[in-house]
Amino acid sequence: QVQLVESGGGLVQAGASLRLSCAASVGTLSTYTVSWFRQAPGQEREFVGSWWRRGSNLFYSDSVKGRFTISRDSAKNTIDLQMNSLKPDDTAVYYCAASRTVILSAARSAEAYHYWGQGTQVTVSS
Repeated sequence: QVQLVESGGGLVQAGASLRLSCAASVGTLSTYTVSWFRQAPGQEREFVGSWWRRGSNLFYSDSVKGRFTISRDSAKNTIDLQMNSLKPDDTAVYYCAASRTVILSAARSAEAYHYWGQGTQVTVSS
């Protein structure tokens, strides 16, 4: 069983940056695909981006491409989401999710992931 914990959320103004981290209870996240999702009130959970297992691939939703970057901190065993140029529309609870078996064609679907964190709130004021 893998336990994920997100951290780094907060309240910022539009244009600011935040860095979220996803920490895991397993020895290493490198063999997992770890993706970030977000969910705003009254909306469905939305795919943000993926760090593919062993760092073999990275991809993002169109809404965050060029502003958000996912990376792995091997020393801390975290998958981080660097969010720049934040907009009010980025306001949501951000979740990390992990799976060893998700296939590329399903990576943007929340149902493809077995393990989830509890989420961290990101609020961007205008």
